[in-house]
Amino acid sequence: MPGCFKKTLFALASLISFVSFILIVVAMGIPKWMTGKILCKTGADLVNATDPELVKFIGEIYYGLFRGGKIRQCGLGGRRSKFTIFPHMVKKLNTGLHVMIIMFLCVAIFFSLVSFGFCILNAIKVPYRAINGPAGACLWNFLAGGFVVLGVTSFMAAVKLHHLTERIANFRENVFRFVILEERFEDCFWICVASATAHAVNLLLIAISGIHFPKIKTKTEEVNVTGEDIMY
Repeated sequence: MPGCFKKTLFALASLISFVSFILIVVAMGIPKWMTGKILCKTGADLVNATDPELVKFIGEIYYGLFRGGKIRQCGLGGRRSKFTIFPHMVKKLNTGLHVMIIMFLCVAIFFSLVSFGFCILNAIKVPYRAINGPAGACLWNFLAGGFVVLGVTSFMAAVKLHHLTERIANFRENVFRFVILEERFEDCFWICVASATAHAVNLLLIAISGIHFPKIKTKTEEVNVTGEDIMY
């Protein structure tokens, strides 16, 4: 049986792994990875809008991995619309990169659950095989955190290098053209960053669990036995 200190560390690590699993699932389902402000360039150019008038042509956009929405401002008031990435819009995006982001996060979800199970196992007993012990727990946490990092990095590449927001804003816009004025990574993106950080914390906890602290020895009083004690 593992010691109390080791049990506590692995119980905490298992909790963190489960929380990481929940965070990734929630982040994938909520369409709040990116928000931004979009300018209706065509409408602004038609009326030669100056700085005070540009407010009438600035809308908003938000999106996640599967859906999103935008407010179009082209001089006639805001018009709200919602959209889904699959199945139509993904053809206009970098399909391979977008699918890779989702796959990386799905694999991270799987490894988060595996690391949760391994941490529970190590909190209950000392496994006979090394791969089932702290080494295995480290491996699965490293893989889970690594795939989250790959997913987050790929999403950043899609936004910054492949102009994801601009492509989504101009999807099925035959008359008006939108340009991006501002982009912000939102809660779901940072939730995934927190998930990767959680697995890094788990690696630290598992490393601490392998430290052998010196045991404190108490001095026992020496008993002097004399001849008189033997007689009695």
